[in-house]
Amino acid sequence: MSFNIGLTGLSAASADLKVTGNNIANSGTVGFKESRAEFANLFVQSYGSISKTSVGSGAKLAATPQQFTQGSLDYTENVMDMGISGQGFFILKEGDNNDSISYSRAGAFQVDKDGYVVNSQGQKLQTYAVKANDNYSTNDTAFIPVKTGEEFNIGDLQPLKLPLENQEPTSTGKTIVSVNLRSDAEAITSITAEPISFDQNDPDTYNYSTSVTVYDTLGLPRNLTYYFQKAADPALTWNVYADLGNKIDDAEPLPILTTLTFDANGKLTTPTELIDISLPDLALYDPPNGAKIGTATADGSADGVISVDFSSMTQFGTQYTVNELSQNGNAVGRLSGLEVDVNGIVFSRYTNGQSKALGQVALANFNNPQGLQVIGNNAWIETAESGEHSYDAPGNGELGSIQSGALESSNVDVAEELVNLITAQRNYQANAKTVSTADQMVQTILNLQ
Repeated sequence: MSFNIGLTGLSAASADLKVTGNNIANSGTVGFKESRAEFANLFVQSYGSISKTSVGSGAKLAATPQQFTQGSLDYTENVMDMGISGQGFFILKEGDNNDSISYSRAGAFQVDKDGYVVNSQGQKLQTYAVKANDNYSTNDTAFIPVKTGEEFNIGDLQPLKLPLENQEPTSTGKTIVSVNLRSDAEAITSITAEPISFDQNDPDTYNYSTSVTVYDTLGLPRNLTYYFQKAADPALTWNVYADLGNKIDDAEPLPILTTLTFDANGKLTTPTELIDISLPDLALYDPPNGAKIGTATADGSADGVISVDFSSMTQFGTQYTVNELSQNGNAVGRLSGLEVDVNGIVFSRYTNGQSKALGQVALANFNNPQGLQVIGNNAWIETAESGEHSYDAPGNGELGSIQSGALESSNVDVAEELVNLITAQRNYQANAKTVSTADQMVQTILNLQ
């Protein structure tokens, strides 16, 4: 009996050494969670036995649960590296089979030949897809570019894929012009106080000008210049002219685009609606590339009209100030970089200055993470003991946030594990002594004459 007890102790101590050794071996493994050996005593009780005099039968390994404490975040400056600060697991999928879903804390990702974001095993990172959402909102009276924030199809998991193709150009169809005009500006008149005709080639015929870069249907940038001329009568009014640069024949005078009227407080009273600049023929401007400009039409062309919102114009103080000059077109763009924010939203950045949300990293959580089954390669799968998964966006509920450019290191404390190693070794030696002593007792009995 003593032999068996000693052998169970040796087996338990050996298991403790294995667990400790595994922890030490994975102290540098990204996203690894340490395990600990938990033991239980063996006690055999037969019918009619007396517990006061019963002797235990040794020890056994009861469980090796993993400890899901937070590992430190090591910064790598690689935007594809992601660390979870708090609870949650990355959701990984191999192929299109829902049975191949696994979960990991290791956020070392890369891009495969097809543009998918994958881990070193080729499993695809799962995200929530972006809903169809225009970054600009409009109404009947004003064009108001507003970054409304991206919305995502929470619950609809899709693999994250980077756009490897170029971003197509978008023709400018709308602009916002928000300028503060000097309140002390003098009207442009002749010596005899007669109004002077506007000439875009003569700066003495207008008070102020400013330009915004717009784009035609082929993505070619063109300068659209606005000219502001203080009117002599009535007071508090300005004439506005506009035209594209590089006009082949600019001898013909420009017509007035609109007249701005301000009240005594410097606030714009008219116009309140969008003002249209008609540019039906770009062949009048260099270079004549056959493109059009304006809002896109059903046939993929453009209507030749740029709508302008002057509603934020003011007339204060003694300085000309540009508050906003914006437009909704863009040139051809190539992918130049990625960004991932704390909410797991992945943005692509393009060489044309545009950005686009590609998706939001989805995280999984479980009622009992220690019930997950380890399958190797820094991954787990769901079991009945872990409870059913719950998916959500980073930062929601109990889920942690995403730190881009960082990896979660192993939560193994090497110093502590070395102490455990010494303790396990002593336990092994002590149990070996039990076996040795039992052997000596047997030898003593056999030597009786």
